[in-house]
Amino acid sequence: MRLIDSHAHLQAPAFKDDTELVLAAARAAGVERMLAPGWDVATSIDSLALAERHHGVDAAVGIHPHLAASADDAGRAKIERLAEDPRVVAIGETGLDYDRDFSPRETQLSNLRWHVELARRTGKPLILHCRSRPGERDAQDDLMRELRDAGAGAGEWRARMAMRPPAVLHSFSGPVDYAQVALELGCAISFSGLVFRRGEEASAVVATLVPSERLLVETDSPYLSPPGAPRRRNEPCWVAVTAAWLAQQRGVDPAGLGDDLVAAYDRTFGARSVTKVTTPDPA
Repeated sequence: MRLIDSHAHLQAPAFKDDTELVLAAARAAGVERMLAPGWDVATSIDSLALAERHHGVDAAVGIHPHLAASADDAGRAKIERLAEDPRVVAIGETGLDYDRDFSPRETQLSNLRWHVELARRTGKPLILHCRSRPGERDAQDDLMRELRDAGAGAGEWRARMAMRPPAVLHSFSGPVDYAQVALELGCAISFSGLVFRRGEEASAVVATLVPSERLLVETDSPYLSPPGAPRRRNEPCWVAVTAAWLAQQRGVDPAGLGDDLVAAYDRTFGARSVTKVTTPDPA
């Protein structure tokens, strides 16, 4: 089965000693392309370095909502410069997290709006993290409001994105109608090992609603291990478990789903250029 991993933090400390082995295992499992999103300036730089060294690994740059309170103008300026690199295929990981609230909510919203404008300006899709406290949905509702108010999926934004999704809901979590609004705005939706956890039952319904051209799968490595994977360190090779779950939910042949997943990744993030480009100095 052909596979992709649309969200794997390959630059995380968990992989510092054996990145090559992790990538080899992923390729042996059928994973053709992987996106390594940054979550701050340093890991965004590291994402570009991975894309430079490894064919099939793409970069994304951004500031996670957990770190929104520590972001400053200098850091945002560095992210803006990095975002111009053609190896950067997306903006993020960013979004809203009202579960842990590591940053004040208004600060998270301000951080999100800055990323939204950067995505609109560069024509690159957002990678969006979104979590509410158990039984609540305020982060999901706020996220959709912000995207709608920014004009995501319509008019000038659609033209800049060349008909690609304006954003990817990474590691989907939330109610069915939240997904429906995101799909109406043209977003792609990515599923991770989170779908196997209690309280995420809505994901099984959402998995049947996403059009194949906007359907993605991920590991969120080294986190969110699916059943059978090591609990302490998830890896891209384990994306096969969640992909098999997706095929089951959608009632489709896994091989056909694999082709769709690769096509959706390419449509969302574009075909990677093989041209060698000097990494811009973010300093």
